[in-house]
Amino acid sequence: MTDSAARNTDLPTSWNPAEEEAAIYQRWVSAGYFEADAASDKPPFSIVLPPPNVTGSLHMGHALNHTLMDAMTRRRRMQGYEVLWLPGMDHAGIATQNVVEREIAKEGLSRHDLGRERFVERVWEWKAEYGGKILDQMKRLGDGVDWSRERFTMDESLSRAVQTMFKRLYDDGLVYRAERIINWCPRCMTALSDIEVDHSDDEGELVSIRYGDGDASIVVATTRAETMLGDTAVAVHPDDERYAHLVGTEVELPLTGRRIPIVADAHVDPEFGTGAVKVTPAHDPNDFEIGRRHGLDMPTIMDERGVITAHGPFEGMDRFEARPAIVAALREQGRIVAEKRPYVHAVGHCSRCDTVIEPRLSLQWWVKVEPLAKAAGDAVRDGRVKIHPPEMAKRYFDWVDNMHDWTISRQLWWGHRIPVWYGPNGETVCVGPDEEPPSGEGWTQDPDVLDTWFSSGLWPMSTLGWPEPTDDLAKFYPTSVLSTGYDILFFWVARMMMFGLYGMRDNGPERSIPFEHVYLHGLIRDAHGKKMSKSRGNVIDPLDWMDRFGADATRFTLARGANPGADMALAEEWAAGSRNFCTKLWNATRFAVANGATVATSVPEADELTEADRWILGRLSAVASEVDSLLEDFQFAKATNLLYHFTWDELCDWYLELAKVQLSGEKADSTRVVLGRVLDVVLRLLHPFIPFITERLWTTLTGGESLVIAEWPVGPAWTFAADTEAETRIADVQKLVTEIRRFRSDQGLKPGQRVATRLTGEGVAAIADHEEAVRSLTRLSEPGDAFSATASLEVALSSGPVTVEIDLSGAIDVEAERKRLQKDLAAAEKELKQNEGKLSNQSFLDKAPAAVVEKVRARRDTALADIERIKARLDSLSSLGS
Repeated sequence: MTDSAARNTDLPTSWNPAEEEAAIYQRWVSAGYFEADAASDKPPFSIVLPPPNVTGSLHMGHALNHTLMDAMTRRRRMQGYEVLWLPGMDHAGIATQNVVEREIAKEGLSRHDLGRERFVERVWEWKAEYGGKILDQMKRLGDGVDWSRERFTMDESLSRAVQTMFKRLYDDGLVYRAERIINWCPRCMTALSDIEVDHSDDEGELVSIRYGDGDASIVVATTRAETMLGDTAVAVHPDDERYAHLVGTEVELPLTGRRIPIVADAHVDPEFGTGAVKVTPAHDPNDFEIGRRHGLDMPTIMDERGVITAHGPFEGMDRFEARPAIVAALREQGRIVAEKRPYVHAVGHCSRCDTVIEPRLSLQWWVKVEPLAKAAGDAVRDGRVKIHPPEMAKRYFDWVDNMHDWTISRQLWWGHRIPVWYGPNGETVCVGPDEEPPSGEGWTQDPDVLDTWFSSGLWPMSTLGWPEPTDDLAKFYPTSVLSTGYDILFFWVARMMMFGLYGMRDNGPERSIPFEHVYLHGLIRDAHGKKMSKSRGNVIDPLDWMDRFGADATRFTLARGANPGADMALAEEWAAGSRNFCTKLWNATRFAVANGATVATSVPEADELTEADRWILGRLSAVASEVDSLLEDFQFAKATNLLYHFTWDELCDWYLELAKVQLSGEKADSTRVVLGRVLDVVLRLLHPFIPFITERLWTTLTGGESLVIAEWPVGPAWTFAADTEAETRIADVQKLVTEIRRFRSDQGLKPGQRVATRLTGEGVAAIADHEEAVRSLTRLSEPGDAFSATASLEVALSSGPVTVEIDLSGAIDVEAERKRLQKDLAAAEKELKQNEGKLSNQSFLDKAPAAVVEKVRARRDTALADIERIKARLDSLSSLGS
């Protein structure tokens, strides 16, 4: 802390974010404040940005997470840590390929017309010209990332990390190739991960089909009649007595002439439907497992585009054309036992193109996750990785303890090519990054690419240089915090845990984890708690909010709603309220600067300060300490709410008003120092959340270089001991002022109207030093010689009662006030009658919910109190004449 010297004290009348934010951000970047030094002796604090898609733009979920990460890194930087917040983007295989395919389709071309090599070149060209617009949007939000370390999942160094990881997994037997059921998109023509499938409740039909005839027949129900062409069994529960006589027999599959067995399997729920299910192993994941257990055939009856390939009259039909045709054919044969339509059921859709996904048996590459998932679970159980909020750990364990093998191959051209070559005689060779692939006639590389979650699962270590032993990796790994939405706890967090623990295992258990803390925030919802979606028309664009309210107001709104693990309902009035808060802070600092507030290395001794000064400094220390503790525990909402109310309620509404009186008194100089100290600390505490306006105000107030590199105001040098006597006295002043203001309003006085008043009573002496401030804050003038009290108020203070006597003679229009009060009285009496009527109605009391009855009672009681108050006021007017 240094004494403020020559400084630019020019603060305009209002804060204009559009004119100032970009220049402030560029100054930060040009100064290198966000660049991390791996050679620094400071303790490290590192976060890697969850890489947005190269095709993406900033949405409200991004804005929330980026705000919280920026707040964490700014605070740690101020605390003296060597901070790295590493940015980057994901190549987003399917999304990016789809975008470029649509572009070349405008030229009348497909990717197959271009060929693989030329198509990938076109993707790189698109990325260079159009990709990554979200990075500029991050700058608008104020993200303090180290742009010198920006990474892309297809960078050469990250591609090397991907190839290294695949090779190690392959050599350790943790990667294998096998036929399994996968999510298949017939439009994108690739396998999908679970996170790339969106589920919705769609209307369809449920048809019950009779297989076989007579006593040997059995009825199954399905929403996908077309898949019956691939049935290879009917399954029932082993304990279901209804079908015990059929287990082991065969039944004819309608429309095909094939006979299929009836098998007993514990997976079947005897309470669902008829208790019998059709088994289509190649087109349903549960059926696939039944097929494996019973050694069933697994014929695929659709091609990659969802077209029927089974021989017969339906061959060549699209799956959705075949469905009604097959139902019609079955109906004609008398095989349809029941039909239910519409039948609403969950259907998976490709998140990129909305096509209904098709479960499909396919030859793919898989990761054997069991040992990796166990290690990921152990790291949380033994406390090496801590999940916030702790109750989310159960969900994490539910996933990692029951994880299925992960399909990692994708039938795309854009992405990391699987580093496996196949030879002319059935050879399979996996090639590492420093190895030459086999050559010669008949050798071909696997055409598939890896799931983008494979490369993003390496993100915490690949971005720091792994597998090379870089300085960045030594300094900043493991990273300190991963901040992300709870919705991808399984899809991304678990994968990073598995790969980090496996890839860095030689570093020992403490240094192999990818991050020490996982902070999970909730999802953004609209003001009514509904999920935001374009179809609902309730999506809020953070860029629109930043245009209208400023980046700071947008960030503060998000931070104030960020309770760990909880969803956030967001409304425009929140952002308007945050903008008003920024305006309040601006005006307070502008007042302080205009009145000569100074920022010194220390504040005067306690005996040189007023009670108001000692009170605000004690409160400031307590708030700073509590905010610090809350942020350490990722309680962003509580911390920002505390700062909001301290700044608005205590600093602006009370201390500034008290200081206005003190600035014309004998302790004006010390008041200027206190005012400077309080605003200095408040601006530092608020900086992580509202960095632009605090930077502008703080540099003007203090003459300092930048808040980004200023000290965090917590610790002995910043602490001012609480003064309980001063706190009690100021609490008395606040109570007295509040009661007088309420009394003035009840008497019909206008807010700015001055009125002669006399203060008497036992408690007056204790607040004598504050009487001038009390009179200033309540517009009370000294009583003259002709003073005659016409109304009085008694306020009980800690030091004794104070009687406030007011002379209202000539201060109000008695007749107008009487008419107003009579109107208010009539309204209160009407309200009382209505509510007493309800409470005397036994039927209402018996049928209405308890909360409703209690609300009516509360209205009745309020009406009674209003009537008593108004009548007393009317009585007092009689002494003033008419």
